[in-house]
Amino acid sequence: MYNDSYGVKIEINCDYKTIENFVSDINRDKPPLAKIDKISYIQVAPKSFADFSIIKTKATKQQHTKISPDISICDECQEELTDPNNRRYGYAFITCVSCGPRWSIIKSLPYDRENTSFDKFVMCEKCATEYTDPTDRRYHAQPIGCHDCGPVLNLRDKDKDIKTSQQDMIAQTAKQIKDGLIVAIKGVGGYHLVCDATDDRAVSLLRQRKRRPHKPFAVMTRDIDTAKKLAHIDTKEQKWLQSSQRPIVVLGKKSNDILSKHIAPDIDKVGLFLGYSPLHMLLLDMLDTPIVATSANISGEPLCMNSADIDELKDIWDYCLEYNRDIINSSDDSVLCVVKDKPLFYRVARGFAPLAIKLHKKLEKNVLCVGANQKSTVCIAFENTAIVSPHIGDIDSVKSIKHFETSTNNLKNIYNFKPDTISTDKHPAYETTKYASRQNTKTKTVQHHYAHIKSVMIEQNITTKVLGVSWDGTGYGDDGTLWGGEFIVCDGDDYDRICSFKPFKLIGNHKAIKEPARVAVSLLFDIYGRQAIDMDIGSVRHFSVQQLSSMYIMWQKDINSPLSSSVGRLFDAVASLCGLIHTITYEGQSGATMEQYFDIDITETYSYDIIDDKIDISKMIKQIIDDKQNKTLIISKFYRTLVDMIYNIYQRERLPIVLGGGVFQSPVLVRLLKEKITNITISNTLSPNDGAICLGQI
Repeated sequence: MYNDSYGVKIEINCDYKTIENFVSDINRDKPPLAKIDKISYIQVAPKSFADFSIIKTKATKQQHTKISPDISICDECQEELTDPNNRRYGYAFITCVSCGPRWSIIKSLPYDRENTSFDKFVMCEKCATEYTDPTDRRYHAQPIGCHDCGPVLNLRDKDKDIKTSQQDMIAQTAKQIKDGLIVAIKGVGGYHLVCDATDDRAVSLLRQRKRRPHKPFAVMTRDIDTAKKLAHIDTKEQKWLQSSQRPIVVLGKKSNDILSKHIAPDIDKVGLFLGYSPLHMLLLDMLDTPIVATSANISGEPLCMNSADIDELKDIWDYCLEYNRDIINSSDDSVLCVVKDKPLFYRVARGFAPLAIKLHKKLEKNVLCVGANQKSTVCIAFENTAIVSPHIGDIDSVKSIKHFETSTNNLKNIYNFKPDTISTDKHPAYETTKYASRQNTKTKTVQHHYAHIKSVMIEQNITTKVLGVSWDGTGYGDDGTLWGGEFIVCDGDDYDRICSFKPFKLIGNHKAIKEPARVAVSLLFDIYGRQAIDMDIGSVRHFSVQQLSSMYIMWQKDINSPLSSSVGRLFDAVASLCGLIHTITYEGQSGATMEQYFDIDITETYSYDIIDDKIDISKMIKQIIDDKQNKTLIISKFYRTLVDMIYNIYQRERLPIVLGGGVFQSPVLVRLLKEKITNITISNTLSPNDGAICLGQI
């Protein structure tokens, strides 16, 4: 048995009946992490074998073998971890073939120890015996190790290492958390910032130090019983929480005082996940509280991967617990919610990615797809396979640009992949577009919203004509304006924009993204002109008369006020018009805050017009003002109206609907649409947001 660039090859001496039974056994009894695309067999010249063995091979051409994502600790390892009679008792890096790090440690294929960050850890005699024993579950488990030969922990404060035993380092970390301190902990694919999730002072301090005033923190618990004390959890949600991927699952908060009020301010949801590494399990065993476990990074910067990175955040943490194995490829925590029994992803990373997707037709050339600028992912595509990277993040700074380039190069190097074409977004200012232009390779641009719909079509193997509904915050349109509320008829090769929202102006351009009140005032200017300055509503009163006068001139004369058809910005405007929020501190804050006000019993809708294939919302805005900032009424009617708009166009076109774009990360909106329209498809493997763009660029 050996690996080559296409996968696993096995040579055996047997007759045809035996090979059929053998293939059947493989399909039925495959290892937990194994994914079988297909099995085929042919007859070759006879050979004689004395026993079973795995032969190491050195592939030199492009690789086709799929890489497993990082997976949580398995039940068997968890049992050994807590067994005083086991030689790996309390070992923070226990693993076997069924669990542990994969993507985060790999340098190149084939997946052998010397091609991972475990290459510097020489196995002790006991581990080497297990590694070479076909009957042992650690047979060829590349990250194998133990107290004697594997990675070790290190605990330090801001100035020096703390000299103590491995076990005591975890105990001291637990005490620091109990004492209300903030600890940086090196996880599987990057660092977390951790504190006691029940301690108001500690959570508030973390917000202050990280300069993150409102965006919710994720909470890690030891087990499902603890999670059930904090949130409402149904059967499907519990299944995801306990899955081997261990994502953060966004759940309805229970009305108790267990968690700090600063965990998820102003919303009725909380993101929970269970400890997924041996280190987490050992730490949580010593605590009687859940912990905040948020990504260690500065807003807009990549996840910290090493000591140098985390030292740049010394003003945030008090202590740091880390280890001496390198993280080769960063991998943030995946985030999802469950809608109508299906996962709806906010972020696809640890546990799920890199993601291999089978293409319905074979590519003639290799394609590198570099995605968009926000929620960035990249994709390499060859023959009939696409490999989508884990979430890379927003590309807003010099560091994030470098991180994007490193992540892209790592993926290419692992697969020994050389692109013939680079596919990118049409937006000329995107860093991904600039990256593509710097490569000495042919480039092709793909319109942003078409890529949203195509990504779902590729993932779900849809080859027929569809009605694509592509709603998001921003995307560069074919006419040079900012699209974001699009109805496009798509087939395998092209698209036709058949309807969109009537464009409105974003006064102050990028400022309007941070200040929903600016979008609201722009819509009021569209309807009432300068008279809007005198209106007694929160969106207007948020500004001084002088500011409003300046904004009116900008609106009137098209000064730094680009046109947009974005439904994401429309959410912002409605949140402001109902008096909910006028400025935001994180993307999607308007939608996340609005959802808790939706009332299922309110079924009314607002009025709107469709004129020359443009949705005119003037009537809706007037009616919203008439509802006098009744948040529950306005928000409930607004969601119903969006559903009615889609249903209206669906009735006209009579085509299957495909949904794409960040707006469809709204569980309320997706749930209402699925209840109204049966012939509707949304991704259940990738996020609807820009993390899916790269797949659609193939």
